[in-house]
Parts: sequence; structure tokens; C-alpha cells
Amino acid sequence: MGAAPGAGSGAETGAGTVVVGAGPAGLTAAYELLRHGEAVRVYEADQVVGGISRTVERDGWRFDIGGHRFFTKVSRVEAFWHEILPDEDFLLRPRMSRIFYRGALYDYPLSAMNALRNLGIREAVRCVGSYGRARLRPPKDQSHFEGWVSARFGWRLYSIFFKTYTEKVWGMPADQLQADWAAQRIKNLSLSRAIVDALLPRRNRKDVTSLIEEFQYPKFGPGMMWERCAERVVDRGGEVHLRTGVTAVHRDPRTRKVVGVTVDGPGGRRREAAAHVVSSMPISELVAVLDPPPPPDVLACAADLRYRDFLTVALVVPAEFSFPDNWIYVHDPAVRVGRIQNFGSWSPYLVKDGRTCLGLEYFVFEDDEMWCRSDDELVRLATAELEQLGLVAAGVVEAGHVVRMPKAYPVYDERYQHNVDVIRGWLARETPNLHPVGRNGMHRYNNQDHSMLTAMLTAENIAHGSGHDVWSVNVEQDYHEQRATPGDGRRGTGRDAPVVPARPLAAARPTRATAGVRPGGSAADSATGPTS
Repeated sequence: MGAAPGAGSGAETGAGTVVVGAGPAGLTAAYELLRHGEAVRVYEADQVVGGISRTVERDGWRFDIGGHRFFTKVSRVEAFWHEILPDEDFLLRPRMSRIFYRGALYDYPLSAMNALRNLGIREAVRCVGSYGRARLRPPKDQSHFEGWVSARFGWRLYSIFFKTYTEKVWGMPADQLQADWAAQRIKNLSLSRAIVDALLPRRNRKDVTSLIEEFQYPKFGPGMMWERCAERVVDRGGEVHLRTGVTAVHRDPRTRKVVGVTVDGPGGRRREAAAHVVSSMPISELVAVLDPPPPPDVLACAADLRYRDFLTVALVVPAEFSFPDNWIYVHDPAVRVGRIQNFGSWSPYLVKDGRTCLGLEYFVFEDDEMWCRSDDELVRLATAELEQLGLVAAGVVEAGHVVRMPKAYPVYDERYQHNVDVIRGWLARETPNLHPVGRNGMHRYNNQDHSMLTAMLTAENIAHGSGHDVWSVNVEQDYHEQRATPGDGRRGTGRDAPVVPARPLAAARPTRATAGVRPGGSAADSATGPTS
């Protein structure tokens, strides 16, 4: 796809709708707007579409960044996927994940019998005793993740199956994460409940933690969906401009509307008119590129928003070191890797005959020590950790590739909701034709389908004045991959993220106005693990 596929209008264009970012939210918005007869131009700063839902290709190997299970409770999203790709391009894959701890693999969701068998009699007795003490004398403070989980599993099981991985994902002690998030992800489950469920026949269980058992997957990875969607946008008369970032969003304070954007790409920098702007760029960056700037309090709220970043180190190994899991959660505190994907288990079309590719995932902050390591250093570290865990033999890694993904996860700290509310309120008053969508666009821990739904509703608001409350998407307590129980009356489409401590205000770095140079796009269904 060229810098401006389908574009023939030159530097000067009509108003129409400008979409910032060609990830799931941005491309869904463009496609739906064209369905409703609206003119659309999409600008993506990166050279590929898909955002974090892209498929990265290196030397013929394909990598899924974060892992994307195509499963949804939203019927119109399901219909959209199959409108973009034919059925023959989807594989039906088994959902399998396990936890790695001290050389053993544990079922996920946890199975009491499997866990106790792997732990051994002595450690199992200690875990049961720890659980009994927690039931007799539960932690006084259950307002944080550590207290809430240890009260239901005991300290020893908590430290084995919850503490290490959670701290890897979020980069801070578990006793600083608020408990309401754990209550959503592990609700109604305790050691006693797990044992009862393990002993009862499956038909008699209460499906407390029953998850989907299989999911759809595009055979060449999630990027296949968004590459095809971009082509369909162009086929329908829209424009998709790659390597072209939006460096300013212009507003008229008198009319209280956005009136245009400045874009910078291979054709140079130019200003274009816009009747509406749909933005999936990080909302902190959106605020920073507004012209004229918002008031200082709004700018300060944007600068105070934080993100968790992501590294994947993909290692090519012989097929004998493959495993059936989509990914393995690594709870071993001796290594820094948090999760290991087997791309061959997602799709045989991602790998080559006789070999597979294992993706070691590291959760980091942009510009920290891990992020700043060279690719060669990261490949050496990942290789050493894979060997240390005993998942491959020494010397079998044939090649390695590194993929960096900034702003992969919006961080929910103690001030984020206030910050988002201030920004959201100001945008609604001063720029009602500027529409944030998607994970980073709304600073919401959305899955791919939620991001798409925000875009669909936004398109209807623009085309028909429908008045949908886009911010209500994913406001519920059901876990995304938990199967609905018929007749239980529950509804909802997603997951939340933990609330973490806010950094001191003096430590908040100003938001860089780099929306034009950062990989654009929106959210993904890249679940970060058993308790993320």
C-alpha cells in the first residue's frame, strides 16, 4: 500500500471526515463512514496498518504482537470481521494457556488437582495450611490486589500464581494495585471453590471461571484483517495515507468546532479542512497537537496520563521445542520475561516447516533500561532466559527479531479518571466534532472488539446524529473471554485494568506532540495474562 492509495485529490481536499490512525478503531470508523455515504481520509504515521493489531513480518516469519483471539460478544463486530475476510481465511483454534512455575506447567484457569500435583505433597500441604490461616485470619487490608487475592487463596498460592506475573505486567508491587480489578477477573473463585469444581463432574459445575475453549483467527495473523480492511476502504472511495502523521488539529474557538488538520508525509506538510475528526491517537498526544492549545489544566491532565509499553523478542527454534499453548505465562521471578507465545500454535501459516517461532514478551516503560537495549542484547537475553527455563536446549535458537510497541496499555493510576474526565468534558464543550475512539484514543483498556464498537457508534453519530454514548462501551464487570451462562441476565463486552498509584505530579513528563511520528492505530485483544 502506497503513501496515499486511492488518493487522487492532491494537497487540497474537501472537508469530509479525517481519521487519525489506521488501527482497528480508525479503519473500522473509515469503513463504517463509507457505508453511510460519508467521505473519509485516513492518516497513519507508520508504514503499515493495524496499530498494535498488525502482523509483523521478518524474513518470512510472521509475529502477532500481544496475541489476538478473535472472539466477541458483540454480534455486529463478528459480522464485520466476516464481511472483511471470507470464512476460508479464518482458522478455528483451540484456546490453551498454561502457567510456568519452577519447571512445571499449570493449567489456566487453575485446576486444583493439577496445581496440587505439580506442587508436590509437601508444598501442597503448606499451601492448604496457608489457605486455612487466611480463612481464619484474613488480611485486614483487602483494598489492594495482594490482600484481596491472598484472603481467597492464602499467601503461598498467591505468591506462586498471582504475585510475580502481575508485578511483571504492571511494573510495581502488587500491594499498590487496587483490589476491584482482581474482583472482576477472579470473582467468586477461591481455593475451596476450585477443589469442589475439580471433584464434581463437569455437568454439575457452576462455571465460575469457565472461559471460551476456541476462537477464530485469520490464518496470516490479525494484520491480515486490517490490511484487507484498508484495501476495502480504498475500493469504496476512501483514502488511506501511510507514513503521514497528523501534527496539528485546528479548532475555531468562536464556533467551538474542529476545522482541519495539518498532515506531514512524503508529499510534504499541508493543512486540510475537516468537517469531523475521528482520533485513535493517544488522547494525551491529541490534546498536545490541538491548535490553539487547550487551557493549562487540560494540558496538565493530558501530560499526566501514563502508558505501559511492550517488547516482543521472537526466536526461531526447531519444531521439537514447540508447545500446544497459544502462550505460557511465566511466573518464575528469576527471569524478566512475562509471557511466551508460540506463533505456530496460533496458525501454521505464521511459521515455516520444521521450525516454529517463540515470542518472548517483556512489559516495560518506554525509555527504561530494557527498552533502550539494542536488538542484539535483547535477543541474547531472551535466548538465555528461554534456555534457563528449560523450554529449549542450549544452542538451538537459530535467529531472533525484536519488535517494540510503545503505549501498548493505558495505565489506570489514581488520577487517570480525573484526567480523562477533564479532557473528555473540555473536548465535548469546545470540539464536539472531534471524536476520540479506541484504546489509546479514549485511554480505555479496551479489547479489539470494544475499540471497533466505539468506532461503529461514532460513525453513526457523525452520519446520522445518533447520539450514542461512545464512552459507555466496556463499562461493566464481565471478563471478555468468560462464557455467558444462559439466563444469568448479565451483559457486557470486556475487561478493566488495575488502578495503580499515581506518580508525583512533578515527575509527570510533558506529553510530546509526536502523534505524527508514532505508530498510530488503536486497541487490540492482547490480554496480558491471568490477572490483567
